[in-house]
Amino acid sequence: MMRTGLKAALTLGLTACLFALTFVITPVAQAMTQIELKDLSYAACPAEFSEGIVASGSLQAAKCYLIQGTAVNSSGKPVLNADVFGRIYDANNNPAMMNRTRLGAIDEVPPGESPFELRVSVAANQPEPLQLKQFKASGFTGRVRR
Repeated sequence: MMRTGLKAALTLGLTACLFALTFVITPVAQAMTQIELKDLSYAACPAEFSEGIVASGSLQAAKCYLIQGTAVNSSGKPVLNADVFGRIYDANNNPAMMNRTRLGAIDEVPPGESPFELRVSVAANQPEPLQLKQFKASGFTGRVRR
C-alpha cells in the first residue's frame, strides 16, 4: 500500500515539474503580421525578364508583368518573407490566374511604408487592362524555422 502511494507521489511530482518547465522552455509564439498593400499598378516586364516565359502549369505563351505598390507595415518590426495574395482579372473580368491567390513574396518589409515589386506571368491571350483586386500580404517578424 505504501509503495503505491510513493509511486503516485513521484508521478505527481514529475508531472508538476514537467508542467513548470513548459513555461521556461517554450519559445515565444510569433503571430502572422498583416501587411496592407496599396497604390497598386502594373507594367510589362523589361525584355530580359520575360524572354521565353510560359504560363504556370502549361506550355502556353505568357506575358510577364511587374506589379508595383506600397507595403504598409504598422507592426513596428521588420516582417520577413511576407507572402503576397491577390486576385488578377483581365479586361473581361476573367481570372488571369485560375485557382491561385498566392502570387509571390516580399523578402523583407521594414516598419512603415516601403515600395515593393512582384513579377507575375499571365497567359498571353488574356486581354488588358488587368484588374488587381484584394491584394494583401502577411508574414512573421522573425525567421521561420524549416
